[in-house]
Amino acid sequence: MMDTNLPVSQVPRTRSSSARAGLVRVDRDMPRRARAKAEKPILEVKGLTIGWGDTILQQDLSFTVQRGEVFGILGGSGSGKSTLLRFLIGLEQPMAGEIDVAGCGVPDLEAGLPPFGVMFQAGALFGSLTVGENVSLPLEEWTDLPDNAIAGIARAKLKLVGLDGAADKLPSELSGGMKKRAAIARALALEPELVFLDEPSAGLDPVMSADLDRLISTLSKAIGLTVVLVTHELESIFRIAERIVLLDKEAKTIIATGDPRKLRDSEDPRVSDFFNRRSKEG
Repeated sequence: MMDTNLPVSQVPRTRSSSARAGLVRVDRDMPRRARAKAEKPILEVKGLTIGWGDTILQQDLSFTVQRGEVFGILGGSGSGKSTLLRFLIGLEQPMAGEIDVAGCGVPDLEAGLPPFGVMFQAGALFGSLTVGENVSLPLEEWTDLPDNAIAGIARAKLKLVGLDGAADKLPSELSGGMKKRAAIARALALEPELVFLDEPSAGLDPVMSADLDRLISTLSKAIGLTVVLVTHELESIFRIAERIVLLDKEAKTIIATGDPRKLRDSEDPRVSDFFNRRSKEG
């Protein structure tokens, strides 16, 4: 039985038609950094309210993500960080407000190829497939490339994330950090300009976490990749995020936005306490 909790981009389907292959929107006429200056934000959120039934989790959320930046979504436990991600990528429908991803509006995962890649917290690699086969899945779904070309692209994406030579391994043979890298490689298979990463450092030791941060930063700078990062790891945020939004569980909205390093000195005690790791009692 198929796991219905997996993101659409990770669910195996039949080989795609040429029409689906045509949905791969890759513009190689201009470098991504140059295009970014002339284009609107890659993600726009206006007056967004999320929740279910009569339960409102977060409301009146408004922010933008610029092309090529590393953007963080932060908040305490239960504030709705990962849930917000599900709404941003189209797995849930908002109660109110607007979401515009890459000029396509609210993602419709049934309508065609979404203009982004996703790495979920657990990685969601298929244990019965090799790492190379896992990375190949989006290419098999959305393109008509021959098998040898798909295998070559998968190896190239694995090399990009530092997993050269790992294509024939099973996920069970990889460390936690390597599984996260493989999941990022799969998210990059169709060359999206935007990727969403859900708690990429979760479960990793400090060294592996720092290595993954360097990879994310390098990808952003080298290929102009836009990264939306959901995390509670402040060290990672201080290392690589250019801007953030901070969700508050009690206020049920954004209580801060901007450069996380500057927000340490916020006049709002809720914000300064969060970024300086101060307890409410302290």
